[in-house]
Amino acid sequence: MPQTRTKNENGTGLGDLLRYWRDVRGRSQLDLSLDTGISQRHLSFIESGRSVPSRQALMDLAEALDVPLRDRNALLLASGYAPLYSEAPWDAAEMRSVKRALERMLRQHEPYPAMVMDRYWNVPMTNTASPQFFGHFIDIASRPQPRNMLHLMFDPDGLRPFIANWESVARSLIQRVYREAIGHVVDSETDRLLNDLLAYPGIDAKWKNAGANGATPALPVVPINFVSNGQVLSFFSMVTTVGTPQTVAAQELRIECLFPADDETEERYAQLMENQCCDK
Repeated sequence: MPQTRTKNENGTGLGDLLRYWRDVRGRSQLDLSLDTGISQRHLSFIESGRSVPSRQALMDLAEALDVPLRDRNALLLASGYAPLYSEAPWDAAEMRSVKRALERMLRQHEPYPAMVMDRYWNVPMTNTASPQFFGHFIDIASRPQPRNMLHLMFDPDGLRPFIANWESVARSLIQRVYREAIGHVVDSETDRLLNDLLAYPGIDAKWKNAGANGATPALPVVPINFVSNGQVLSFFSMVTTVGTPQTVAAQELRIECLFPADDETEERYAQLMENQCCDK
């Protein structure tokens, strides 16, 4: 007797979810069958709701489709299984070792800004230098927490007026949202964030398309050129993620570290921070 189609807590059937991820990855049932050893006929039965895979078979499918951990839990729920990956927050007890590593990396990056961000660019942790540097331009303490780095960059009342090359930075950030989305998939919350950013004045909707500028890059990175007292402070960033995440929070957190892009910035930044310490 065919098994009844099961659904997750949002009412989405397992077959719908699997078809969605196959479409996202551009994989046919035959491709997935060859990757997992699960027959194409069985896959067809799963997607039509006529069969429910074993827990292991489902995880094999998720691995082959590179499904993010949060969405693997959704697949499990839709199949009637308990979630496998913890969705505890970043500061939960089980994340203690990861949190300590994040804190150590933040400290070691002093005196330059570094911050921890979640998948939606909210900032739960920073080193000491971050609020000191950004506070040179705006009243960072007045911004609601958790502060969102993208809104800080796009808001005309935020950092935007202090970025000399703001248009190229903004365009590259929009494209980074797509490139760095968990599993390279823009979910509904990320799409809402993008729409909020595009609603700011002076934003070109074409920036939402990767490669919209069409220009050949002259530099290895897109620098962020902050202007302070008529002087340019040019930075680039490097992003670090957890190598083998086994919880949702561990997969979705990342550290972004700013580095001086040239010797002049290194010298000017040191003087700026020294002046700030003297003014206190």
